Amino acid sequence: MNRLYALLFALAVCGNAAAQLRLPSLNLPPSLGPLDSLRRPVQQLADRVDLRELPDLRGLRLDTIGRLLREHPDVLEADPRGEPVLRAQILAWSPSGAGLEAAREAGLRVLREERFEDLGQSLVVLGVPAGAATGALLERLRALDPDGHYDFNHVYTGSGGLGLGAGVPDASTQAAPAAAASTGAGARIGLVDSGIDTTHPALRQAAPRTWGCEGVPHPDAHGTAVAALMVGRDARFHGALPGAQLFAADIYCASPAGGSAAQIAAALGWLARERVGVINLSLVGPPNQALERMVAAMIARGHLLVAAVGNDGPAAPPLYPASYPGVVGVTAVDRRGQPLPEAARGPQVQFAAPGNQMLSASPGDPAYRPVRGTSFAAPIVAGLLAPALPGPSRQQAREAVAALARQASGGSTTVSNALGYGIVGADLRIDPKIFSR
Repeated sequence: MNRLYALLFALAVCGNAAAQLRLPSLNLPPSLGPLDSLRRPVQQLADRVDLRELPDLRGLRLDTIGRLLREHPDVLEADPRGEPVLRAQILAWSPSGAGLEAAREAGLRVLREERFEDLGQSLVVLGVPAGAATGALLERLRALDPDGHYDFNHVYTGSGGLGLGAGVPDASTQAAPAAAASTGAGARIGLVDSGIDTTHPALRQAAPRTWGCEGVPHPDAHGTAVAALMVGRDARFHGALPGAQLFAADIYCASPAGGSAAQIAAALGWLARERVGVINLSLVGPPNQALERMVAAMIARGHLLVAAVGNDGPAAPPLYPASYPGVVGVTAVDRRGQPLPEAARGPQVQFAAPGNQMLSASPGDPAYRPVRGTSFAAPIVAGLLAPALPGPSRQQAREAVAALARQASGGSTTVSNALGYGIVGADLRIDPKIFSR
């Protein structure tokens, strides 16, 4: 009998938790007995909180690239390595007058120019004439101007996966968690990603400043999840730095041509003008001469760029921008502190942070979904670094990284290829189970 009472009590508690999660009314028919009436809320709760682990992400990026190239041949083509690029476009980084004349001689025309006054640099997008091969013209231009810097306009993709099945609803009316993140009041942090849902409960109070898409919002799951992990706050959810001012650049605008190297450079130029010290880039792709020089110019000015190292696997070639010198590359670990099997390894890894068996914000319903991948570890590291770098400063940037390295656990006295300096932000993982309490 005591066991029966205990069971009934446990079921009643779960039923109360279901009510807190604002689950739909069950409207049970009177023919069901009392035990069935108690069992149904428990099953509803289990259905709403998906505790299953998301699968290994190896191959996801290549699948995404293949799909983009198949579905959008009018705007995309592949470079010689199979990486996606904007069709019939070549980038010229701070070209000289002689370089632009060489481009005109090769039949190229100027489509647009981005001037980065704060960095003393510029980027020119050149159009390839109809019928000409982009790769062939690129090689000719490099031969005509060997001192110049020319490349394809590569397209970059996110480096994480989001649960598409059951999630958890709005947590705004639920009790706050026992441990809360530190406040980011006064701090500033940048994001280069897809669009964010500024109406989401976790981001509603953040009042982020946005850039891109000619002012038209395009909320996206990836950008929303990454933003929330940096500055989000809700009753049962918090990011690494809630209360910080977020500067969010949407480089995708819900377009297959989004995420190009030129758009990333333009977004970084905006953040340079705004003097944002720490900037998160949870996106990956191949090396690109224009992007490399934009990154180098930002770092030379004293900005800290934090980037996901990617999920192509530990033996895969390095991905960028995380692998450029001076970028803070971030890998992901599970709740036991083990690197995800798909996470990249190498000297580009400087820190590890939670990136699996965790929740983040999602547009629509449900309001929170499981996430996995290095995409979702990087914003945690960015949030931890941001308070120490309110604006660009080379000295303060070095000191911020050194201070975080001293806080890291699980690392060693040297930077390892698996965890870098070690794990940071382990207490910032929002476990899906917290929503089932």
